[in-house]
Amino acid sequence: MTRVVHLHIGAPKTGTTYIQTRLGRNTKTLADHGVHFPSTSRLSRPELSQFRAALDLTEQDWGGAPGHADGAWDALMRRTRRLDGNVIISHEILAPAPAKVIERAMKDLSGSEVHIVYSARDLARQLAAAWQESIKQGRSWTFRKFLRRSRMGKPFMMQAFDIPDVLSSWGFAVPPERIHLVVVPAKDSAAADPEDSLWTRMCRAFDIDPAWAPVDSEATNKSLGVAETQVLRHLNQALGRKVAREGEYDDLLRRMVADGTLFHHRSAPVTLRPDNYDWVEERTERSLEWIKASGIDVIGDLDELRPRRPDPDKVWHNPDRVKKQAVTRAAVGALSSMTAEAVRRPDPHGIALRATRELKRRLEP
Repeated sequence: MTRVVHLHIGAPKTGTTYIQTRLGRNTKTLADHGVHFPSTSRLSRPELSQFRAALDLTEQDWGGAPGHADGAWDALMRRTRRLDGNVIISHEILAPAPAKVIERAMKDLSGSEVHIVYSARDLARQLAAAWQESIKQGRSWTFRKFLRRSRMGKPFMMQAFDIPDVLSSWGFAVPPERIHLVVVPAKDSAAADPEDSLWTRMCRAFDIDPAWAPVDSEATNKSLGVAETQVLRHLNQALGRKVAREGEYDDLLRRMVADGTLFHHRSAPVTLRPDNYDWVEERTERSLEWIKASGIDVIGDLDELRPRRPDPDKVWHNPDRVKKQAVTRAAVGALSSMTAEAVRRPDPHGIALRATRELKRRLEP
C-alpha cells in the first residue's frame, strides 16, 4: 500500500493548536480509516511527540530541559516508515526552515508521496496574534518594535508568514498539485457556513473525512487584550528573558493564559495602527499574485487573506500606551489568579511565588 505523508508546516497563529489536538484526540478512529497521526511513544501525546521531532529537525531546543528533543525526529521517521496509508505530521515551527533542514526532511521521507500543507490567514490579524504569542513566550518588546522588525522580515514568525518564500522553499521537490494552501476562514465565515470551517478545510487538505475525527478539541490559544498583554510584557521585563523561558514559568503562563484563568476580563483587542495597513496590504497582494501563478491547490477563498481595514470612526487602542487603570485592573486579576495558583500547586522553584511578588510590587503606589 502506498504511504502518503501530509506534512503540515504551519503557519503559526492559524489554528494549528486546535488542529493538532483534535487529530491527537482521534487517533484510534482515524487509524480505523487508514489515517495515522503518529507518536514516538505510547506515553506521549502525538502532538507533543511531533513538536519535539520538529525541534530536533530544526536544531532548536526550547520548551523543556536541554536535550529533551534529541533523536525525536529520527524516532518519528522510524515510526512513519512502519506505517501504510495516510500519515499526518504537523508543526508550525517547520514553516521557515532553512534549505538544509528541508532537504533532510525530504530525504527522510523518500519513498512516500509527500504533500505539503500550509495554512494562512490575513496578515493584519496574524501579526497582532504573533506579537501576543511572542509576549507569552517571554519577549518584552513593544508592538511598535515588533512591527518594525516584521516589516524588515526579521522575526521568526514573519518569516513563517511569507507565503511565496515558505512554499517555494518547501516545494522544491514537490509538484504544485501536492502543495495545499488552506485559507483560514475570516471571523464571520464559519458563522455564515458552518460546513466551511477551518477543520473541514484542513480535512480536505489531509484527504480525510471530518467524521473520522468526531471528538472535538477545546484547545485554543486565546488572544489577549491590550492591557493583559502589557501585564505579561512588564512581568517578562521584571523576571528577565532567561527566567521567562524556564520550563516551569513557560508551562505556568501558557496553561493559565490558554484556559482563561490568568485574566478574568479582556480589554480592547490588539490591532494594527491604521497607517500600518498600507504595507500589509502591499505584501498581501504580492503573495496573492504568486499564489495565483503557482498552480498550487488552494482550499478556501483567497479574498479572505486580504486584511480588513477598521472602521475609520472607531477608536484605535495603542497596545504600547494602555491606560493605567486598565493595566491595573488586568494586573489585579492576574495577581489573584497567581496567588491562588501559588497556594494550590507545589512550586519548588518559586516561579509562581516570584511572579506573584513582582505583580504585587508593581501595584504598590
